Amino acid sequence: MPTCKAMLLNLLFIGSLLGFDQSQAAGDLTRRTQALPDLKFGSEESDYAVSQKEYQLETGVAYQLKVIADGQKECAFQAPEFAQSIFLRKVEAGGVEIKAVTLVELEFEDAGEAEIFFLPVKPGTYPFYCKGLQNKGMEGRFVIK
Repeated sequence: MPTCKAMLLNLLFIGSLLGFDQSQAAGDLTRRTQALPDLKFGSEESDYAVSQKEYQLETGVAYQLKVIADGQKECAFQAPEFAQSIFLRKVEAGGVEIKAVTLVELEFEDAGEAEIFFLPVKPGTYPFYCKGLQNKGMEGRFVIK
């Protein structure tokens, strides 16, 4: 019996080296992004407007999210628990690509925008907000399934 077990383990090991255990996905899934509706802070109607209060996301699906501030209010966009539940591929802002392990904050002192490219990896409900302006309604949530 030990020889059969050893042979089976050897076959599994050799098969993994040959790629039998690899998924059949073609290419890098983090580069096939789905664009989400823009997240806009501020509007003509209200300085404290938020364009999206909720985003429904799935683990294993790559997304890109453009965060836009109209400049009427300073906005320090934060989502700390969300940042810990995603694989952050990059952030693009002002013609610059920023590659980092995590995202702490996007601070908009004036009008501006930044685009976040990410892959959710942990299910849950995670709040986002403009720091200090949650009581004015500048908040929402990411729901990852």
